[in-house]
Amino acid sequence: MKALVWISLIIISLLSLFPFYIMTVMGTHYNEDLFKGIPIFPGDYLMENLRTVFKTDFLRVYGNSLIVSVTSVCLALITSTLIGYALAKFDFKGRKWIQMFVILTMMVPTQVGLIGYIIEMRNIGLGNTLWPVILIWTAFPFGAFFMIQFMRDSIPNDLMECARIDGCSEPGIFIRIVLPIIKPGLATLATLVFLWSWNNYLLPLVTINKSEWFTLPVFISNLGYVHRTDYAARMAALTMTTLPVLILFLFGSRTFMKGLTAGAVKG
Repeated sequence: MKALVWISLIIISLLSLFPFYIMTVMGTHYNEDLFKGIPIFPGDYLMENLRTVFKTDFLRVYGNSLIVSVTSVCLALITSTLIGYALAKFDFKGRKWIQMFVILTMMVPTQVGLIGYIIEMRNIGLGNTLWPVILIWTAFPFGAFFMIQFMRDSIPNDLMECARIDGCSEPGIFIRIVLPIIKPGLATLATLVFLWSWNNYLLPLVTINKSEWFTLPVFISNLGYVHRTDYAARMAALTMTTLPVLILFLFGSRTFMKGLTAGAVKG
């Protein structure tokens, strides 16, 4: 039975990684060869495709995406953690209404407020910069909701009361007690925000018109010559774009799964 489980997991893993393998292989072939069929084995055109990619501003755009994703993670963690801590562990007037507001904002599609957000960013002078792509994560309804549920289930109220009796201040409780306990939740939220901001295409597309501020999804969609779309070079660039996400999941998968399942079982 155990062997059957392992065989099933291996087969599912191979099927999940097969599209990434095909994408990598396509990046090693000549562009016109891709129209003959999906290649299974690597080709000998990898260096030419890499030259096509690096002749552009790929490294600078790569840096733009790293800046956007890392900064977005920091902002989302700060605001979501503080909101979650306040709503999960403090009883004050209007708390239920704020929680309801957080849930309602999760139901509103991002596209609904996109035009208003773009106008707002332009009016305050942040149009055609990386800031509109970053600041949107400061008001992250899912992050706030996730941290509310995580803190409510993982931080004992008795532990906080004991700390207050011992004379620990509220900032001290948050820094010394709460933050170490919620590390799995922070790691999970950081992974999700990094992934979503790294792959975000629509918002950079409509807020950034200058190529010097492009992020990777927008850059790759425009990669090629004037009268020829180089799909093979795009596949090579996509492979390099996917590597940080794969590395993040490889090193943080255990903490990520622990954060997702925390509070799922009570008793």
